[in-house]
Amino acid sequence: MAEEEGNEESEAATETQRALDAARAEIDRQELAVMLSGEYDRLGAIVSIHPGTGGLEAQDWAEMLLRMYLRWAERHGYQTDLADLQPGEGGGIKSATFTVEGDYAYGYLKAEAGIHRLVRISPFDANARRHTSFASVFVFPAIDDKVEITINPADLRVDTFRASGAGGQHVNKTDSAVRMTHLPTGIVVSCQNERSQYKNRSMAMKILRARLFELEERKKREQFEQFSKDKKDITWGSQIRSYVLQPYQMVKDHRTGVEIGNTGAVLDGDIDAFIQAFLMGVRKGDAEAVPA
Repeated sequence: MAEEEGNEESEAATETQRALDAARAEIDRQELAVMLSGEYDRLGAIVSIHPGTGGLEAQDWAEMLLRMYLRWAERHGYQTDLADLQPGEGGGIKSATFTVEGDYAYGYLKAEAGIHRLVRISPFDANARRHTSFASVFVFPAIDDKVEITINPADLRVDTFRASGAGGQHVNKTDSAVRMTHLPTGIVVSCQNERSQYKNRSMAMKILRARLFELEERKKREQFEQFSKDKKDITWGSQIRSYVLQPYQMVKDHRTGVEIGNTGAVLDGDIDAFIQAFLMGVRKGDAEAVPA
């Protein structure tokens, strides 16, 4: 009507635009509710990153992934807490575990669980040869006290040790770091980021509860998946995403086919296109879901 009247700034045009904006907002809200409708999607997340074989090159790639996820969380207003960081010899990291607090952090980040592959000219190779590196990303829901996970104190071995790396005099000169070993499963978690041994113990227990919860959920999934002919093992040859910096620049998600040429933006935390495509694929049954 506004176009026919030749006045796109009329009251009718303004009201129509408001109605369209409200409709789009409602559609976005409903799409989000459908994509993130898993039982634990609303919770925060615990993310662990580990390099594959390859020494310094793989350790550097793991550190690049850590920065990418911390930048993503910052972009979305999530609060992060680095629970454990094991520096690599000569550079990079041997492992890192951090928490992401905020609504739907797990719902989004579960899309990132799997093997990530990097192809580039190695900055550590004097002959400037192309190298391929791998790193694994594990994502667990930060379960709250409402979820019952029983841990027998007799099944735990708790060790304290002096924290390594940066952290100030108090962190490095007292046995404030905590390592917990769950004897029945062999799961080991550690936390050394806090100045207080009590806080490190509390964070380590939180991570252990999440790991045990995920273990039980995985057992249930495996019992179901044994009937599926399409079951795939997560191995170094089944990466979910490739980040190619040489001889061309491209990041491709192998589950959804989404490709982005701006590798710098992706490594700076702009990974929403991959996450959304994965979640939409799970909704439609086109991608291999990570059960919530």
